[in-house]
Amino acid sequence: MKSNINKKLTKDQLNEITGGLSKPSKMPCHSWSISAEHCKTGSKLAQTEGTVCLECYALTNFYNMPSTQNAMARRLKALYSPLYIEAMIETLKRFEKSGYFRWFDSGDLQSVDHLKKIVAICEGTPHLKHWLPTKEYGFVREYIELGNKVPSNLVIRLSGYKVDGLAPTALAKRLGVLVSSVSESNYTCPSGKQGNKCLECRLCFTDAFNVTYKKH
Repeated sequence: MKSNINKKLTKDQLNEITGGLSKPSKMPCHSWSISAEHCKTGSKLAQTEGTVCLECYALTNFYNMPSTQNAMARRLKALYSPLYIEAMIETLKRFEKSGYFRWFDSGDLQSVDHLKKIVAICEGTPHLKHWLPTKEYGFVREYIELGNKVPSNLVIRLSGYKVDGLAPTALAKRLGVLVSSVSESNYTCPSGKQGNKCLECRLCFTDAFNVTYKKH
């Protein structure tokens, strides 16, 4: 399919279409985020004791800065541009050189159509390994049960709801995706012991079935 994106567009012009990327200090790569206030499931969990969303990091500190809020709002709006997929592919081809890309350092899937767009972007950027953590199990289930495929360079992890609770392993195995969970003390993610940074670790992007993060 012929692209409608002009290859001579500048980074600023591409950002006008996509809303731009985020660059979490923890990560070895860029990411894509929207406000956690738009999490359909997470916003409900944030009102419930014992859930991982109760004291959501993405609703505090840096994420509350006006510049960050504005950027996340631009990305949400850009999601509905007819050029969004092609512009994201072009942006990642040019500017993501790490070999990795994370979806949602804040926010979550908005719909099945949103997941379809992410899949198209992954298919258009085979040089990257994509990681998508989500609490929107229903969107992932509907997408897969409709016969759609998850590309080999996309790792989808269904995120557990409760601190020290069980991850949705049965559903994930049925759908052919992976899981993640959160624990106060029994975690496999090393970032809690290395300044809250990934450094050389890429565990989230691998086929490890469950990655457990330290509660923060």
